[in-house]
Formats: sequence, C-alpha cells, structure tokens
Amino acid sequence: MKAIGYKKSLPINEAESLIDIALPQLTATGRDLLVKINAIAVNPVDYKIRQKAVNEDGSYKVIGWDAAGEVVAVGEAVTTFKPGDVVYYAGDLTRQGSNAEYQLVDERIVGSKPKSLSFAEAAALPLTTITAWELLFEHLAIRQQGADATVQSDEVILVVGAAGGVGSILIQLVKAITGATVIATASRTDSQAWVKSLGANHVVDHTKPLLPQIEALGIKQVSHIASLNGTGTYFDDYPVLLATFGKIAMIDDPATPLDVMKLKTKSQSLHIEFMFARSMYQAADMEAQGELLTRVADLVDQGYIKTTSGKSLGIINADNLKVAHAELETGAAIGKIVLEGF
Repeated sequence: MKAIGYKKSLPINEAESLIDIALPQLTATGRDLLVKINAIAVNPVDYKIRQKAVNEDGSYKVIGWDAAGEVVAVGEAVTTFKPGDVVYYAGDLTRQGSNAEYQLVDERIVGSKPKSLSFAEAAALPLTTITAWELLFEHLAIRQQGADATVQSDEVILVVGAAGGVGSILIQLVKAITGATVIATASRTDSQAWVKSLGANHVVDHTKPLLPQIEALGIKQVSHIASLNGTGTYFDDYPVLLATFGKIAMIDDPATPLDVMKLKTKSQSLHIEFMFARSMYQAADMEAQGELLTRVADLVDQGYIKTTSGKSLGIINADNLKVAHAELETGAAIGKIVLEGF
C-alpha cells in the first residue's frame, strides 16, 4: 500500500523529511477496523512528532491523526462497525498514522462520518472535535443543554487562541449545546472575522492586555478559560481574570513551568487535555471518543456544527504534506488543512 513516512527527523525543506513509500498491506484482528482512507487533515501534532520522533528500529515512521474513509475489513471482536461503513477518527498516537492508503484503528475511538459532509470536510474534524469536547465537558465541566441551546447561562468562557483548529470547533460546540458566553481571542482581521462567524459573542486581541479588554465588555470575571496556546505567556493573568472556583484547561506545552500555586487563594483549578490519553493507556471508557464523534456527526447533519476545513492541498503525497507541515509551522493557519485521495 502507498504511504508517506520518514526515517530521520529533518527540517521540512529537506528532501527526506517526508517520503512517498510502499508498505505491506495490513490485516484487521481483535477490535481493529481496517479503513481505506479517503481523506486526511494535518495538525500541529504532525510536525511536532516529525521534528522529534523516529522509529528506533530504523523503519519508516508513518504519522497523521485525522482521517475519514471506508471500513473494508474488521477484526473478530468488532461489534460496532462492518465493511462498507463510512467513518471518521483521529487514531492512536502509538500506532501507524493516517498518512497511508489503509490504517488499522480500534473501533472504540471511531465515529460514523457525518452524512452531509464530504470525506475531506469530515477529515478536518476528529482530532479537534475530541480535544474540544473533552476540554469543555470533561475538564471544564461546562453545562450542556440540548441542541440549539437557547437558555443563557451564567457561564463565561475565555478561549485563548480561538482561531485555530481546536478553537474553531470549541466555539461551535459551546454555541450549539450550552448557554455559555464566549469571549474569543484573535489578533488579525481575518482571524477575528473567522471566530465571529463561528458564534463568538465577543472578540479581544491577545497581543494586548486581556483584563482591560474584558472589563470594557462589562464582564468582571470569566468562569472558565480554554487556554489553547500561549499558556506560559498569559498564565499569570489567569487567576485575576478567573472567578473563584473557576477552571482553566490547557492543551499546549509551555516552555517554562507554571506557578500553579497562584490559583490557590481563589480555589481555582488547572486541567490538561490530551486527547490521545484514552487510546495510549487503553482507558476503561475508550468508547467515549467514538460516541462523542458520532454525536457531533449528528449535530453536523442537523446544521449546528460546520466543518473547520480551511484549505485543500490536493492528493495525499509527500510533496503536498510538506507544504501542509510548512504552513502549520508558521502558526498562521486558519481552519484545517486537508488532502484527499491517492
């Protein structure tokens, strides 16, 4: 089967940073699905892994953690899917990634693809959807309502770095099934317009002090903070911005340690979201990821959530993936980068 891999961690402009390769065909056993991949999306985790991780045995490493495709075979213990089903998923950080014609993936972390979306549009959603959902509802414990939430709650969530992939789906989830107010941070005109189009109630500029901007909105404190990037930069401000018993959830990797004791006097809490934790450690509730993906697919098909696909770079090959990695490494991408077909 065709795949894209690498043996050495190299800068993306190097010829062997990503290479078109051929690998043996895979066989589904146990709870695995064998999925024929129709489309993939590219995430910052892709280039971060490429920059630092190689296979110790010298074989090619295949990365990629967002895919949509068709189930072509199932293991003997599979109960939820059958050949012919169309699915979408983010996969498992410890296994071969989705930059290949076929992939093995545990049925418990797979959802039914939204019927109203193309494969490319669906591939843009899984990783960011799982991250946003777990952050909002498992870590921050934002209160859910039914679809088309209309009852305004007293919850106010500040989303720092809102224009990226996770922020783009997180805002939509908040607006679709909670009554919380969203304050999104974005600095460029196009990114500000993007988060407004997704439903943000207010937009502030994270290149300027946050507290006076939020106070100018008539909001004294926020109840929740989704810190999607720049946590090290803004962390000292969070205890002041955040109400007593308020919650922070972060997904990034600050370069220096955070002084979490700043949160003590207001009994605030800090949570770290890592969407691969369930699959890496075979958590008892692994199926929660598949279930949430299927629920979000329903919200998509009902018109409450739209794809965060931002740009298509064509077919799945090494050259196009290099372009995607290079763009993501600039930190300026809006929406998700997708590729489709071999």
